[in-house]
Amino acid sequence: MNHPFYVETPIKFDENTGLGNCEKPALERRYSNMKNMYLDEEARAGKEAAGDDLIYNFYELGVPEKEGELAYGTSIVYPGKVGNEYHMTNGHFHTILDTAEIYYCQAGHGVMMMESPEGDVLYKEMKKGEAVYVPGRYAHRSINVSETETLITFYVFRADAGHDYGSIKEKGFRKLVVEEEGSWKVIDNPRWNG
Repeated sequence: MNHPFYVETPIKFDENTGLGNCEKPALERRYSNMKNMYLDEEARAGKEAAGDDLIYNFYELGVPEKEGELAYGTSIVYPGKVGNEYHMTNGHFHTILDTAEIYYCQAGHGVMMMESPEGDVLYKEMKKGEAVYVPGRYAHRSINVSETETLITFYVFRADAGHDYGSIKEKGFRKLVVEEEGSWKVIDNPRWNG
């Protein structure tokens, strides 16, 4: 086949790490990349100073960002907390706002937090073998609610959708997922800047 992204050998994603067998490296996000994303900024800064460990990474396969193509890869969120908030991704809207996305949980236990510009908030628990549909118009963030397991999700969306991280960085999400009495709980974000 003569398609520019067709490969003869299927891409294999390691079930323990979520990483693929391509040459493209995973993109990393550490405590230093997550300034002002957590409610307890002092705790985040302390973790950065103590070693700046990896919070999450994602592995995309570099599909051309053009209409008609599908981007896919894995998102890997490691266990841990900042204050009482679980490790999470930055979260984003798509630049083409009406773009939906599918996440399939390969391993771990998480919550997908979703929020529309109009203020509708959805959240779905994710466990191994389950898929979550993120509707168009919804920002979304993966949150690892396990103290010991890595959350690995496989995602697919239209390749030309783009990413808007700035809106989340500026305003945050309306809700947070925190640990309370040994379990996860959704609370209002007292720092939400809407």
